[in-house]
Amino acid sequence: MIIVCQRLLKNTKISAITLFPLIILRKQELRQNKILINHEKIHLRQQLELLIIFFYLWYVIEYYYWFFKLKNHHLAYQSISFEMEAYAMENDLNYLEKRKFWSFWKCTLGI
Repeated sequence: MIIVCQRLLKNTKISAITLFPLIILRKQELRQNKILINHEKIHLRQQLELLIIFFYLWYVIEYYYWFFKLKNHHLAYQSISFEMEAYAMENDLNYLEKRKFWSFWKCTLGI
């Protein structure tokens, strides 16, 4: 399900966020952005694979690992294995049809 919640993301640089089972968008027109929606759908699949709660735990742990190692918020975010997979495959609109279980694992480096 996709919802638009301008108040939630209003004062952030975030265009969208996936909080299972929702994809929350900052602006209505982002519903038409197939690449962004595909990116967020990849996160939905990752969340399901890790039974949702373990996705969030892993995400936070990995973020802080990279943040303390790199001392940079943006680089830490980009280094999270879930984000690496989603960004690498967001342009392939058929990716989820052929994606293998735990494909984000290939992107996990250093942990």
